Amino acid sequence: MLQISIIIVNYKVKDLLDKTLFSLFEFNKNINLDVIVVDNDSNDGSEDMVHSKYPQVRYIESGENLGFAKANNIAYKLAKYDHILLLNPDTEFIESDSLKKIIEIFDSRENIGAIACKLLNSDSTLQPSCRKLPTLSSQIFVLLKLHNFFPRLILAIRKYYMLDFDYNSEKKVDQVMGAFLLTHKKVIEQVGGLLDEDYWLLFEEVDLCTRIRKHGLDIIFTPITSIKHHKGESFKQEKILKNQRTFNNSLLVYFKKHKSKLRVLILRFFMFLNWFIVRLVVLFAKLHILPKKKKYL
Repeated sequence: MLQISIIIVNYKVKDLLDKTLFSLFEFNKNINLDVIVVDNDSNDGSEDMVHSKYPQVRYIESGENLGFAKANNIAYKLAKYDHILLLNPDTEFIESDSLKKIIEIFDSRENIGAIACKLLNSDSTLQPSCRKLPTLSSQIFVLLKLHNFFPRLILAIRKYYMLDFDYNSEKKVDQVMGAFLLTHKKVIEQVGGLLDEDYWLLFEEVDLCTRIRKHGLDIIFTPITSIKHHKGESFKQEKILKNQRTFNNSLLVYFKKHKSKLRVLILRFFMFLNWFIVRLVVLFAKLHILPKKKKYL
């Protein structure tokens, strides 16, 4: 029987975590599951819920918010099986044997490093989950917020977000969203570890995908199965500054690690401009000028 270790990092989403775990066990019965939940100090009753409803799950209470990368790495060291799935606590399985199908594809390929399935929004519409790796030009447009207004007119943005990508066929891609990312211990050891703890939040999976690609391994997107990812549709305007700071810090770490010093210097200049733009966004939000459901990160 196939077997897999599943790593879930939880932070204050008890009800969504409950839905994730229920669907995980309900739709994946023909496979041995080693499920590890690392809680980043939620204090929302998640621990009691898991212990009472899912005693087969190993629940690790960190005692503090360790960040996404470090929490995943803690669970990885405890994983029993070779196949490793990074799974968000706001996902929901909706089809039988999703994991079995994904693992069978992974094991049938000789040069594969990671694989991901199709993601759907809560209303079952497609959730774009594949992108090109970040370039200086694409991230400059992102920092200037132009991707919110002219995504299809800017070639660098159109390529980065893969706006013309066909999610109905299996393809090799540069990166996949970390909400559902399956890999293998041999791949993780080959590329130098699971997630880089220099990232607090954001770009950890981008970094992992970059390392996988640099080692000549393929990242596969497959529509053979789908899961729901209950990602928030609205963007809380009062958190714009905090989220932008997190995004910028992680983007800078990525560029320092994978790009030239000149590109890092240019990126810093546009990050400086970005803070003026973000403060204008916050001001306009307070004046109710901006659409509430628009994401301005």
